[in-house]
Amino acid sequence: MDDRDPRLYRTLLDYIDYFEKLNARSIRLIEKLAEPGMRFKDPFNDVVGLDAVEEIFEHMFQNLEFPKFKVRDYSFSEREERVAYIRWNFSCKRKGRPYVIEGVSEILFSKDAKVMSHVDYWDSGEYFYEHIPLLGAAIRFVKSKLKIE
Repeated sequence: MDDRDPRLYRTLLDYIDYFEKLNARSIRLIEKLAEPGMRFKDPFNDVVGLDAVEEIFEHMFQNLEFPKFKVRDYSFSEREERVAYIRWNFSCKRKGRPYVIEGVSEILFSKDAKVMSHVDYWDSGEYFYEHIPLLGAAIRFVKSKLKIE
């Protein structure tokens, strides 16, 4: 039987719900779930503080069409009491072109069961850099040379 603090489950489920329902008007609701000094890191950002996190989400809604998160699965660490993992898909359109990104986030909770760190892991090369015309061609060339056949 898992003797983990039940508040962690509630916070994780609320956090998942937050992301799946996230829109431009709901960004600030993260303040109910996270510590003021929360860290957020993804392949393009590494910030501390809810104001900075909210700016990232605002930027997302300003620059992407129909951004949407769908959590596919979640689990708690077997070794670290206050660590959870979320497996997700992110879909959006940019300049009319659809994108779907698959990733995993590592979530660290405070002793008060609030989110204190959110680190995203996803392949920015595959989902972003390979779609830039000249850079993408170079990356695909390098990948083809490293591929084991």
